[in-house]
Amino acid sequence: MSGIAAKLQQNRARAAGVGTNAQAVKFLNQDYEALKRECLESGRLFQDDTFEASTSALGFKELGPNSSKVRGVEWLRPKQLTSNPSFISGGASRTDICQGALGDCWLLAAIASLTLNQDVFARVVPPEQNFDSDYAGIFHFQFWQFGEWVDVVIDDRLPTRNKELLFVHSAEGSEFWSALLEKAYAKVNGCYEALSGGTTTEGFEDFTGGIAEVHELAKAGPNLFKVIQKALSWGSLLGCSIDVEYRGNLTKLIRIRNPWGQVEWTGAWSDGSSEWRQISDADRERLSCKAEDGEFWMAFSDFLRLYSRVEICNLTPDALSDESLNKWALSKFDGNWRNGSTAGGCRNYPKYQQNLKQEIR
Repeated sequence: MSGIAAKLQQNRARAAGVGTNAQAVKFLNQDYEALKRECLESGRLFQDDTFEASTSALGFKELGPNSSKVRGVEWLRPKQLTSNPSFISGGASRTDICQGALGDCWLLAAIASLTLNQDVFARVVPPEQNFDSDYAGIFHFQFWQFGEWVDVVIDDRLPTRNKELLFVHSAEGSEFWSALLEKAYAKVNGCYEALSGGTTTEGFEDFTGGIAEVHELAKAGPNLFKVIQKALSWGSLLGCSIDVEYRGNLTKLIRIRNPWGQVEWTGAWSDGSSEWRQISDADRERLSCKAEDGEFWMAFSDFLRLYSRVEICNLTPDALSDESLNKWALSKFDGNWRNGSTAGGCRNYPKYQQNLKQEIR
């Protein structure tokens, strides 16, 4: 098919709704419903030959075939790890996610934020998946990739060592939505190791189709706290903040969760600090945060001093069902990357594209 014909066909498909969350593009042409039906009819569990349960799915360098880090890795299904696995138990929450032996805390932070908006969460993690009577060892998830939603099919064979999940896992051990979501995202990106190192905005955008913005705190403007408050009122994904009265004055606080869990801030407004004894009982009860789960309060001034940046993902109108929220308008223009023209570097090297053009000239 010629380039023009392919483009026309793509335009017709998009006009018919293909690429929306309700009619996602089938990644690698795998049809979840058809594959699951075939497995149930044949009485076999699904095995994904497009993302095999092998070393190639783990990585290419530190997790490559010759690395000592992949020794003893065994691919097991949840039913081989626990007698009663669940996909989601008691609702998905930000505390369901624990980091494993992979440097993808940026991804965990994005997933944790995703759980704060159940409508948005359900777009990425299709509901009604389970390990019950119609279990066939197959699951699927949806991500925003290059201007359209794609539906990604996986089998549920997960990398383990000594019967323990190697990467993302739930704290209580029998809930598997987060581990399976990570596997689907690894498949889209080629392997698990490709997820080692990244920015939370990448996860935000791939989970929502939204537009992300970054505020460097070393250069924070005087209105940043109001920017955060406005973003919350517009349904954007980010941490929440609130004003409380302390010693007769309003103090700006921000609540943060360390995606690694457990390790928390120990300064002013940390769990058990003296500041909590000098506010009203009502405020103290409302803001109580004593669990050792990596979530904590801190003064906004300390946040500006100690952190580097704030990342905000503004959601598209179709992602927001709450009519009480203000919503962004959206215009979408399709194009392509062309070597020497529009192709360039990543967020870490924004000047690369400009330098490339100059060299080519």
